[in-house]
Amino acid sequence: MILDDIAVSVRKRIASAREKVPFERIRVQAEKIQRKREKFEKALAEPGLSFICEVKKASPSKGVIAEDFPYLRIAQIYEEAGAHAISVLTEPEFFMGSDGHLREIAAQAAVPLLRKDFVVDEYQIYEAKVLGASAVLIIAALMEKMEKKTFPAFIETAHCIGLAALVEAHTEDEVKRAVQAGAHIIGVNNRDLRTFQVDISTTERLSKHIPDGVIMVAESGIRTADDIAVLGKRVDAVLIGESFMRAPDKRAFLKELRSMFLR
Repeated sequence: MILDDIAVSVRKRIASAREKVPFERIRVQAEKIQRKREKFEKALAEPGLSFICEVKKASPSKGVIAEDFPYLRIAQIYEEAGAHAISVLTEPEFFMGSDGHLREIAAQAAVPLLRKDFVVDEYQIYEAKVLGASAVLIIAALMEKMEKKTFPAFIETAHCIGLAALVEAHTEDEVKRAVQAGAHIIGVNNRDLRTFQVDISTTERLSKHIPDGVIMVAESGIRTADDIAVLGKRVDAVLIGESFMRAPDKRAFLKELRSMFLR
């Protein structure tokens, strides 16, 4: 499965990163940075529907999405257009992302940033903080093959160093395990990461299993204002990547989506 292939690649990448910057050094670096997770959580919990706009060059299912990829300008446009937060892909092999993209965007952005990657090692959580993220993605499907204590430990580590944790789930069981692990934010991924098939009704189906007080985010397959009109009744925020990246006028597209929901 593609998720397993990505996990293998990520572990190799982290092993290399650990050789360059040992765990203890990056942990100390992260703990010295003053940044609070509440900034990301508050952005998503604002009245109305919050938008997390994604900076993404490619994906395994779609290939190269943006041949022209001025990532700094894209992030700037998102922020100027009213994005509540920005998601930045840092996985290099399958998504053509880069830690450098996040680091550079963090140097100019005022809105909170989500590091979009595949966390399989505690090292990556500290690394996300050092790179400039306000939040880190934790994928429930990746936690299945790890020790049971790893899932809540990853969330707790993020919270302890001032990062929010967006916990991604695709099934009812994953949602339940995310809640048990202590997730404050749950993202329902309409794309099955094992098959990469998309079903936007996944959000509606799983929303009933997410308790009050937990911020809910809809992810993947969100393409039109009609999608926003439906999902906006169920969730606190939406994370949109491919549709924004393909939009010739990203500013106008975000304005269209926001205005549709406000009607």
